[in-house]
Amino acid sequence: MNGIGERKARWNEFLYGNGNVRQILMVNTPWLEEERPSIWPELKQERIDWILRKYEMLMKRAQWLDDDTVPFLDMLTGTDIFPEAFGCAVYRPDFAMPSARPLVHTASEAAKLKVPMLWDSSLAYLFEMADKIQERTGKDAVFKVPDNQSPMDIATLIWDKNEFYIAILEEPEAVKELAYKVYLLQTEFFDEWFRRYGKNHIAHYPNYYMDHGITLADDEVGIVSSEIFKEFYLPELCALSDRYSGLGMHCCADSRHQWENFKLIPNLRLLNLARPNDILVEAYKFFADFTAQYHCWCGDGPAWTWPSQRPENARIVCDATAENKEEALEISERFREMWEIKTFKGD
Repeated sequence: MNGIGERKARWNEFLYGNGNVRQILMVNTPWLEEERPSIWPELKQERIDWILRKYEMLMKRAQWLDDDTVPFLDMLTGTDIFPEAFGCAVYRPDFAMPSARPLVHTASEAAKLKVPMLWDSSLAYLFEMADKIQERTGKDAVFKVPDNQSPMDIATLIWDKNEFYIAILEEPEAVKELAYKVYLLQTEFFDEWFRRYGKNHIAHYPNYYMDHGITLADDEVGIVSSEIFKEFYLPELCALSDRYSGLGMHCCADSRHQWENFKLIPNLRLLNLARPNDILVEAYKFFADFTAQYHCWCGDGPAWTWPSQRPENARIVCDATAENKEEALEISERFREMWEIKTFKGD
């Protein structure tokens, strides 16, 4: 139905680099999007209803738009979910993303933090929501995973950053201990999430498909040196990639000095960078032989010409925005025609 199986197969061939798929097309259709509800736990039902309506829209869209979007259930969460589970207060503005407030300021305070019991924590309601959603859609529907960051990134939300980065230098073991506590909760959560809802999922950001593996953001790497990255960040990224057999990563930091280190992450399936265009031109070349790339800028001019602007050996996601249905169809048809991609004809 709707070519979803074909879309998943194209993503797999693209991510693993074991076939001819070197271009993926994502077409944004903002005129079809409905304003999201506020991301408050007490608005569970409003969020569930919104998630189901969005999924229905994406399924209908798949009938007429031949891009590589896999319809998904958008869990609609923010970066606060893991810090809140450790006890952080959360600021929740109307119709904007929530944010966690730091809980600890010293190594001794961090040491006192206990790893929460998953089912007694604030994370439990996400499973309650997902269970209700799956009852409505069936087990074949693909979830977008809740917001996920690296353990060190989450640790910087729990431990006030004014003291956290000093502690990296002065009390490194305390920082590593807190990040490991985060890792323990995080892996317990995702072990259960993938057991219940399947290993295939849509990343929290951007909306790429993975048939297995884990997807996360790592935005704090821009502020630390290459040496600190290797000591504090790389081991946990390697551990997560090994545990889930692959990793997809978003980074919006100024991370050029970490690019060589990114290549040390085993089975990095996809890298998403949000940087100025000139930096991304360099990134497309640098990572062409290493991993699939889905960056915030894909090229100049019409979307169907973007792959020709990148290195021939690069695997890239082309993320285009259409203002109406006619433009969306033109982008899709011209893209498929130019790159001789076998098309799916909607029912």
